[in-house]
Order: sequence, then structure tokens, then C-alpha cells
Amino acid sequence: MKKREKSTSNKSVCQEVKRYQRMTCFLSEEELSFVEAYLEKNKISNRSRWLRETILLFIHKDLNDKYPTLFDEHDMRR
Repeated sequence: MKKREKSTSNKSVCQEVKRYQRMTCFLSEEELSFVEAYLEKNKISNRSRWLRETILLFIHKDLNDKYPTLFDEHDMRR
């Protein structure tokens, strides 16, 4: 008897992406308590996803802000 394969149509898009790379950072006890308090206050249960999305969102915004343009902002507002 074969085991039934689970349907992948019910999985969300985030679960379909396999993540094999690990990134580690160290926090002080105070920094960790800030993060844990924030997660608890906002009822965030998946710390890994929250941290990944927060970091990537910051990088994306920063890259958009520093994207090279043909003219300076001052010249474009004239």
C-alpha cells in the first residue's frame, strides 16, 4: 500500500521556498529581551519569518532610496 502524497496546492507560497542557507547573529541579553517583548506584544509566533522579512524589507527600501538617478532630487523638483 502506497502512502498518499500530500497536496502542495494548500501550502502557502512561503512554504514552497526551500531555505538551506543559515545566518547567525549574536545579541546581548538586553537586545534579546527587546525582541522577545516586541514579538510577544504583537503576537508574532514565527520569529524566524519576522526577522527575515524585517531585514529584507529594510534592505529593499534602502536599495530603492539609493538607486542612481539621472538627475539630483533638487534638479527634478525645479
